[in-house]
This record gives sequence, C-alpha cells and structure tokens, in this order.
Amino acid sequence: MRAQLRSGGVSESVIDDAVLILSELLSNACKHGRPLGDAPPGDGDVRAAWRVDVRGRLTVEVTDGGGPTRPAPATPSVTAHGGRGLNIITALADDWGVRDDIRGEVTVWVVVNEDVHDPDAGCRHGGFATRVTSSTVPAMAELDFADAFDDLD
Repeated sequence: MRAQLRSGGVSESVIDDAVLILSELLSNACKHGRPLGDAPPGDGDVRAAWRVDVRGRLTVEVTDGGGPTRPAPATPSVTAHGGRGLNIITALADDWGVRDDIRGEVTVWVVVNEDVHDPDAGCRHGGFATRVTSSTVPAMAELDFADAFDDLD
C-alpha cells in the first residue's frame, strides 16, 4: 500500500493515515467478521482494496463475510484494551460507512482523504487528540540529584 500510494504522489501524512485505517479495518474483520466463502472461522479470507479516483479521493475498503452485528463506534472504558478502532477511523477519515454486498459479504469503506493532491492533505487530527504542554520551569541550580543519595551510604 505504501509503495503504491507513494508512487502515485500521495503525501506521507495521508499514507500514514491510510495504513493505520487499513490496519484497524483488517483487525476488525478478523475479530468480528466471518471469513469470505465457506471456510471455517480463522481459516478464511478477507479482502482489502484501496484506490485514488480521478478526483484524488483516496478510499480504503475491507470486505468480510459479515458478522452478528453491524460495525459501529464503541465507547470503551479508559482501561479497556480495545474498542477504539472505529473512533480512530472517524477522527482520521473524511467519511466511512458499511455496504452490504452480494452473497452476505459486508464491506467497510473509508474515504481517507477527499483530495490527496491538495498540499494541505492529511494531518487533520485536531478533533482526535490535543497536545498539552506545560509552562517552562526555571532551572534551580541549588538542587543536585546526586545529593539525594548521600544519606543512603
């Protein structure tokens, strides 16, 4: 994916988003979906695809054999080990959805970026996380870390 998108002139920030989105979609398909065809769970296939259309819109899709529920963003607890994938996708992507295909196949599609040729494409993670910086603390010359161990001898 990286090599194909890079050769198509897609910016590194958009490629990074697309790779993360593909990883999340594949993880969800393996964890929650049935395999394509008649293979037993764990032995079947899922299908991944990506394309940049003539307008410069990058779309990533993953297709599996469907599952017991529809893909939907979760609200995991702070200590949960999972459940954030579709929330990450929502924050990174311009749009996403679910399409029911023929023979019980389900495709989750994501529009990663509406125009990968835009010089400002990518890096639009403002709604996902905010970096917080603290104010600068002035150096205190009278404090020496080594002095803390003097009494331990």
